[in-house]
Amino acid sequence: NSKYVNAVPLYRTEKEFERYGIRVDRKNMAHWMIRLAEEYLGIMYDFLHQKLYEYHVIQADETPCLVNKDGRPAGSKSYMWVYRSGYLYHEKQIILYEFQKTRNASHPREFLKNYSGICVTDGYQVYHTLEKELEELTIAGCWVHCRRRFDEALKLIPKPSQKESNAFLLMKQIQAIYREEGKLNDLSSDERLKQRQAVIKPLVDAFFAYLKTINVSKKDKFGDAVRYALNQEKYLRVFLTDGDVPIDNNASERAIRGFCIGKKNWQMIDTIHGAKSSAIIYSIVETAKANNLKPFDYVQHLLEEMPKHMDDRDCSFLENLLPWSEKLPAGIRKA
Repeated sequence: NSKYVNAVPLYRTEKEFERYGIRVDRKNMAHWMIRLAEEYLGIMYDFLHQKLYEYHVIQADETPCLVNKDGRPAGSKSYMWVYRSGYLYHEKQIILYEFQKTRNASHPREFLKNYSGICVTDGYQVYHTLEKELEELTIAGCWVHCRRRFDEALKLIPKPSQKESNAFLLMKQIQAIYREEGKLNDLSSDERLKQRQAVIKPLVDAFFAYLKTINVSKKDKFGDAVRYALNQEKYLRVFLTDGDVPIDNNASERAIRGFCIGKKNWQMIDTIHGAKSSAIIYSIVETAKANNLKPFDYVQHLLEEMPKHMDDRDCSFLENLLPWSEKLPAGIRKA
């Protein structure tokens, strides 16, 4: 709970135990967590992975991290990938982390090999490559990444001149798209799609029509923003075709925030085993939080129940342990 919920490094937990006269070595704690993930929580992780394939819309993102003992030169980047159920599915949410040493296409290709549906991502080319390879996969783009580039370009313009700039006008158009999208949060998927087609699609059409009239420099931020938006047009329009597709990938960034806060405190993970185990534990913790559970209590319940089924020939018992199961003890849910 201290490391994976509150982002407290193990060395601080070790010192806290020492203050109370308890000697628990951080290496022992690390080994306990690796065993916890490999022998117990990993079973639930794999079960949730299969459940994720049942969602018509999912989201994906990744963030760099450092692993101390991974057989490469010091400072070599590794990546923690995150895959989650579509944010507009407000119930039965799933958040899964996966550690990999690189950021290449082989990792999402393997993770999503049995998936059929729509995946919301940023503009990273790897996902677009996968879409060409996997017939059943559609990639949707992220309007926040598009808006962010125009915002960065606008900030470079002197304030007295900002309102007369193309960057300002395009930012206003994106704001109008978001304003209308924000009115649709409580609608059903079908109603949201109807409203997007009737109200938001004309705004998106106008945005891209105006973009195509602009001549830009190859070397400035505004030019980068315009080219990015035009290159991403196909993906940025996908949300207009399906009421379950979020307009952006913010939910994935939020899902990985707990890990990002933690890595600022411990800076690097010691071993690959530790990184893979952390991915599993973070997945269970973040999925519990997304489903309004108390993470500590939920993990404790799993550790009490799962050992009773280690000789079972199938994993059907896990249905009753899912974060949205009605058979979970009432005290596990947040009030």
